[in-house]
Order: sequence, then C-alpha cells, then structure tokens
Amino acid sequence: MNLGSIIESGFKEIWAHWFRSLLTMFGIILGVASLVTMSAFVKGKENLLRDSLAESGGLERIIVDDNDDLPDYQKHLEDEANGMTLKDVYALQKNAPLVYNVTPVIEKRSYRGSLRVSRKSKRVRYASVKGTWPSLLEIEEHELEHGRVFSDPDDLLANTVCIIGTQIRNDLFGEYDNQGEEIIPIGEKIMINYIPFRIIGMFKQYMSEEDRKKKEEARAAGQTVARRDYRSSYMSGDRQSHTTMRIYSGKNSTIMLPLNTLVSKLDSSYDRGSNMDRSLSKVAMNIYDVSTLEKSLQQVRNVLMQTHKGLEDFDFQTQEGFAGDIALSIQNERISGMFIAGICLLVGGIGIVNIMLSSISERVREIGIRKSVGATNMDVFLQILTESIVISVAGGIAGVIVSPILVNTLASFADDTTPPVMTAFAMAVAFGFSVMIGSMAGLFPAIKAAKLDPIQALRYD
Repeated sequence: MNLGSIIESGFKEIWAHWFRSLLTMFGIILGVASLVTMSAFVKGKENLLRDSLAESGGLERIIVDDNDDLPDYQKHLEDEANGMTLKDVYALQKNAPLVYNVTPVIEKRSYRGSLRVSRKSKRVRYASVKGTWPSLLEIEEHELEHGRVFSDPDDLLANTVCIIGTQIRNDLFGEYDNQGEEIIPIGEKIMINYIPFRIIGMFKQYMSEEDRKKKEEARAAGQTVARRDYRSSYMSGDRQSHTTMRIYSGKNSTIMLPLNTLVSKLDSSYDRGSNMDRSLSKVAMNIYDVSTLEKSLQQVRNVLMQTHKGLEDFDFQTQEGFAGDIALSIQNERISGMFIAGICLLVGGIGIVNIMLSSISERVREIGIRKSVGATNMDVFLQILTESIVISVAGGIAGVIVSPILVNTLASFADDTTPPVMTAFAMAVAFGFSVMIGSMAGLFPAIKAAKLDPIQALRYD
C-alpha cells in the first residue's frame, strides 16, 4: 500500500466518525488558539515597553546626577561636595569624546510647592519645569509639533520664553475650542511663579497607539474628548506598566526654558556665587554606540573625578536596568503563557491517544484481515499514525483560523489592556507544536496496532 492510499484511508476513517474526531480536535484547537492569543498579548506589551524605552531616550542616554551617599573613605569630605555644575559640562564636552550632546538641566517641580504654573484662574496640577539647552530635546526624544525651540540668544539674554507639553496646554487653555479645533497657544503667555512667560513652542502629545486610536475615533464620532484626562489613565496602573505611564505623563507635563532664564528668574540663589559653580539637577548626554557604554561611563567618570577633585559625589543613570526589566518581564510572561497553552495541547494529545486506542479496538478484525491479505506491520503503523497526524493538522489549522476571533474577543472585553499584536511566526510555531503533539500521540496506538497477531485478530469478537 502506497503512502497516498494510506492517507486516503486515514481521511475516510476520520470522516466516518467525524463527530468523535471533532471532539478530539477540540483540545488541539484550544491549545493552538491559546498559544497564538498569549503570544499576541505578550507581543503587544513588548512593543509598548520597547516604544517607552525609545521615548525615554533609549539605551544611548546617560544621566549624571548628585550622589549624597559618598563612599565610606570620603564621608569626612561631604561638606566639600558641590554636585554637578557647568564646569563639569564644559569639561565633558572637551575631554570625553565618546559622548555628545552634553547638556545641563535644572529641574523644578510644581507639585512640591516650589513653583506655581497658572493662567488667569486656572492652575496646573503637576508640571516639570526644566531649565536647559535645546539639545535636551534630542536626548529625551522630544518632538516639537508647533512653534520653535528657544535659541542661543534666548538663553544669553534670559528671555522669558518656554516650550510646553500638551497636558500643560490642556490644564490652562483646554484641548479644543468651541468649534472643535485644537488649541495651539503659540504666542500666549502663562505665569510661572507670577512671572509671565511667552509660549514659543509645543511638543507633540505622547500617548499609546491605543489611546491615539480611541481619541481619533471619538473625534470622528463627534464626541467631546477635550476634557478626557489621559494622564489619569496613565496613572491608574491598569493599562500598562508604571514606567511606561510615567514616561508619557511626564513628557506631556514638561515645560522647558532656557537655562539662564530659569536661573535668573526662578532661582532664589541667583545672586549668590558664580554661574559656573551653580548646582545642576543633572547632566544629560548621549553615547554614539551602545556597545561602548561601559567605556563611555568610565571616560565620563575619569573626567568628573578630575573636576570634582577626587570626590565621588555623582552617580550614573542608564537605561540598562529598564531594558533588563523589559526582557525579564516578557520572558516570564511567555513562559507562563506557553505553559498554559502546552497543557491545552497535552490534553488534546491525550484525547488523540484515547480516540486512536478506541478506534483500534473497533477495528481489530479489520486489521487482522488486512494483514492476512498481505499488509505489513509498517502499513498498519503508518495508517494509524496518519490518522493521528491528520486530526492534529486539521485541529492546528482550525486553531489558527479561530485565533484572530479569540484575540479580538478578549481585547474587546478588556479594552483597557495593551493592544495585542498577532504574528505569523507565533501561528507557525503553534501549528508546528500541534503537528508534533499529534505525531507523538499517535505513536503508541500505531505501534500497538502494528503488533497485533493476524490470527488472534481474526478470532477477535
């Protein structure tokens, strides 16, 4: 008997007991669909976290800030620690060729009471006001959607100009006017600590693709979205990781000023000391290549040890920890999901073993007759194995077809979850596992059928 006849015989046997075969396939269908669904949700979360890593500056960003906890051997020198200053910035620009965009940052936050950001009777609930240079936009992956960036003359003359995030606009001006047009407050003035600042630029609105899609759909439907507080969804912790929410919310609530403007207009210590010695909140910079991260950090450290006269009163912040957390989180979720899907496929495989053994019990005399007229053990083995594989292949195909329906259904019931992303690779892997399970499940029944003695089989009642 050739392979074609064996396959044809297997299909006929399955079709003769189609309902029983369908029930047997159910476990395989469920396993494949659950594996694809799990992969889609994990891939969606991975994309979201990768995007948030890029939004925060990526692995190429380095932050140097103060370290109040000096090493034990330098504890007695705490009074001499001055923190990061402009001297450090210029020293790094000159002597650390592995880094670029070395940028000073002085940051003040409104929620601590040190700043008041307002316009008329409206006040911002939270704002991060940063005095800096324009290069910080590149470091922090800020995109200017309207207006312009402040210039060197703005910084030199300490002009009272600023760039705002969309949440600042929403709190002080609203998002849309009475005609439903987006409000772009370029040229308008806001008050920071009762000092008027003119808005010269506005960043784009940072949000997840899911939020952006919902917002566009709401506007297309004519619904009011001006007062929907997207920040609250970021802060709830229900949608995405806290890190991702914090990044989007923080960037939308940013106000950037020229460095000298913040120092001269909003810093009460402006009249004391030299500008070069003024303490910075942090120094931000980029590296050219992630592969040179360790060398770049060492080079920066060497320069700072010189400018700080041997005091290690500074600390480094990189994105390696965030990237590691992303990889670990995704790995854990994949393992958990595959374990659950594997159990479903295992149940499906057990169902195939059961149905094949039942089928053999019903066909003992048939197998005896086939062997008595010349069928070999291999012919019988291949027929039973083929039936098992056909069931698993059909179940795998059905599982792949059902997967998009299951994914969309689950996403619609939990619309606050990360948007799932289905991939062809996940479907191929799930289908491959179903075929492998079917092949393995069919081995024992096929071996048992092939070993039947034809004489005893013919006597079987």
